[in-house]
Amino acid sequence: MSQPLFKGLLPALVTPFRDGAVDEEAFIRLVERQIAGGVHGLVPVGTTGETATLSHDEHRRVVELCVKTAAGRVPVIAGAGSNSTEEAIELVRHAKAIGAHAALVVAPYYVRPSQEGHYAHYAAINAAVQMPVLVYNVPSRTGTDISNEVLAKLAKLPNIVGVKDATGDLSRASMQRLMCGEDWVMLSGDDPTGLGYMAHGGHGCISVTSNVAPEQTSAFYNAAMAGDWAGALQHQDRLIRLHRALFSDASPAPTKFALAHLGLCTEDVRLPLVPASEASRKEVLDAMRDAGVV
Repeated sequence: MSQPLFKGLLPALVTPFRDGAVDEEAFIRLVERQIAGGVHGLVPVGTTGETATLSHDEHRRVVELCVKTAAGRVPVIAGAGSNSTEEAIELVRHAKAIGAHAALVVAPYYVRPSQEGHYAHYAAINAAVQMPVLVYNVPSRTGTDISNEVLAKLAKLPNIVGVKDATGDLSRASMQRLMCGEDWVMLSGDDPTGLGYMAHGGHGCISVTSNVAPEQTSAFYNAAMAGDWAGALQHQDRLIRLHRALFSDASPAPTKFALAHLGLCTEDVRLPLVPASEASRKEVLDAMRDAGVV
C-alpha cells in the first residue's frame, strides 16, 4: 500500500490573543512546543484557531507565522475554508503562496448546499489552485454532511487528496476507505473516537487535545500507526477524559484555559465565545492530571 500524504498527529492549533490582538510570540511558542512534542504536522486557523473571528489579515498572518516557524520540520495544513467559494479559493491561493503544504477547506457553513453544491464547491477549488486540499466534514458546525458518494467523486480530482472527518461516525470510515481508494488521506477530527478511526483504516488525527498534551497524544498515534493496539489503548485510557473535558464548554475556551494554566498563553477568546465556566475548569484540571500533563 502507498504511504499517505499526511499521517499521524496534527494539532488544530489555537490562536492566542493578548489585549485583543493575536499574540504572535505566544503562537510561536505553541508551535515550537508541538514540534518538540513529536507531532507529525500543524494545522493553523481551523475551528480551534477561532478563524471565524479573525480578520482576513490576521488569518493570513497566522498561517505565515506557522509556516515560518515550522521551517519545513513538519508539514503545515492551513485552514482555508469559507462559505463563499471565491473566498475559499483566495485563502487556498494564499496558503500555497506562502509555502503551506496543503489547505484544509471546511464544508460551506450556513448556506447548507446540496450534495451537488458540495461537489461543485471543491471542484472549483481543485480547478483554481494546484495544491493538495483536504475536505473538512463537520456537520455539527456546518449544518450539512458531505456524503461518501460525493467524497468518492472528489477523490478522482487531482488536488482533492483527503478528508478531516469530524462526524464521529466510525462505520462510514471503512466504507469511505473502500470507495475513495488507497491514496485517499483519512484524518479524524474527533479526538475521543481517534482509536476506532485508526482501527478502521484512518491515517491520523487533526487534534484539539494535542494543544494541551502533545507528547502524550503523539505517543498514542505512534502506537496506533505501528499497529500496537494494546499500547494505543493504554494511551487512549489516559487521554479520554481530557478529550471530553476540552469540549465541556464552547471550544476552544477549555483548551485555552488549560494552556493558560500551563503558562503558555492567556485564556482570552473572542466574542461570542467567553472564558470556560468554573465547572469546565475543574473538569479540565482533573483530566490534565489523569493525562499526566500536570
